[in-house]
Order: sequence, then C-alpha cells, then structure tokens
Amino acid sequence: MPFYLTRFSYTPDTWAKLMNNPEDRRLAARQYIEGVGGKLHGFWYAFGEHDGYTLWEAPDNVSMAAVALAIGGGGALSSMQTTVLLSVEDTMAALKKASGVAYKRPGEAAAR
Repeated sequence: MPFYLTRFSYTPDTWAKLMNNPEDRRLAARQYIEGVGGKLHGFWYAFGEHDGYTLWEAPDNVSMAAVALAIGGGGALSSMQTTVLLSVEDTMAALKKASGVAYKRPGEAAAR
C-alpha cells in the first residue's frame, strides 16, 4: 500500500477547543484511515510552518483522498497538504522507465 505524508495546521478556534478540552487526535486519525482500509503509522505535532504531521498508509489514492477531503471539509484545519511517498523501489523503477521517455525542453522540439 502507498504511504502518504500529511502536513496540517489547526485554526485558532480548534486550538482553543483543544486547550479547553485536551484530546488525543491520533485516535480520531486512526479511525479515519482504518475506515478506508489503511493504517496510521505516526502522528506528530511540531513548531514551525505546520502544526502537525501524519504518516499514513492507504490502499490507493482514492481512499487517501476520501480521508483528506473528509478531514479538510470538517473545518478544524486552516491548511492541509498530503504528499504521496514513493518507496526506493518505486523510484528506481521510475528512473529506469524515465530513460525511455523522449523528453525535449521547450524550444528543442524537432522541426517538422
């Protein structure tokens, strides 16, 4: 199954709610991804541009997109970006396949 890294930030209202009633959001995140047949591998809070990060595994992009849409549509986040992570093996296969792609930079296309 593919892995996904999500970076997210809470709204000020969400932080206020969590301060008034602290809650381990890993439990909710685990339920969301398990609901589509995936697994939560990690959930971290951070200082900096994003408030937190999750590492998920999902059966496919559609399943992960469903979770991201549901969370993003809930209104608790001010931002959320999910990146599909490639294994080293998938990257090696892509590198081999890329050598067969006849790419030319703009302006270098063969004249007709």
